Amino acid sequence: MQETVFNALADLALKATGQAIPPSRAYLMEARLAPLARREGFGTMADLVHCLDSRQNAVFRSEIASALLTHDTWFFRERSVFDMVINTLLPERLNATQSGRLRVWCAGGSTGQEAYSLGMLLEDEPGASLRSAKIEILSTDFCKYSTERARSGIYNHYEAQRGLSIFRLLKHFNRMDSGDWQANETLRSRVSFRQHNLMETASGLGKFDLIFCRHVLSGMAKPARMRVAEVLAAQMAPGAVIILGEGESFQGLTELLEPARDIRQGWVAAGTANRAAA
Repeated sequence: MQETVFNALADLALKATGQAIPPSRAYLMEARLAPLARREGFGTMADLVHCLDSRQNAVFRSEIASALLTHDTWFFRERSVFDMVINTLLPERLNATQSGRLRVWCAGGSTGQEAYSLGMLLEDEPGASLRSAKIEILSTDFCKYSTERARSGIYNHYEAQRGLSIFRLLKHFNRMDSGDWQANETLRSRVSFRQHNLMETASGLGKFDLIFCRHVLSGMAKPARMRVAEVLAAQMAPGAVIILGEGESFQGLTELLEPARDIRQGWVAAGTANRAAA
């Protein structure tokens, strides 16, 4: 890939989604854009970039930026996190709010496996305190295609088996004539999906008691990570917790958040760590 072509695409990704793509990953960039280039009839990446420069089509630019994102996810990723959320965090938050309602946001939720995993656990393994609670789960992603796929709840056989036990696959999914699996109506009704860019304000989404933002920050440039920290912090209800992915941190990015005590990978509003579960 020509350097000028790489720079143009990397700049687009950085401005649109905050992703910092190093030159060493140019091969991955080309692989991710190849299907889109074939669909549009471009012979080379240079042709695609020329089209970007000449058309100034916002929808097309967004589609390219989406294609450059990492969408890899699977059901019950880091299962211990889900167990902690179901057994400890959500019951504590429910007790603290005393409203009988909780809101959960899966930020950067890709094709929906994270949100559906939580939905399955809330149906299969809720403690006594959660059985009568009304828990709203919202999953958002920058990519329109990923959001639409998540909303449909349809996964191919490989995706369905990845992280799912046979028991849960048969209980919560229906086999389609195509061989794909679709989340049943009960599970799909537990989760809602919206397209949202974490680089932009999320004020329209409301406040949340728990925010998942796992394996989203790692590919971002520092200014973008700082921006995401601000966006998430602004949507935290009193006592809310943000859960990051393994190896991710807000350290050095914001003074609004601090590590939560006794909550692995958890972050809370600055000055509240000692009473995050109160």
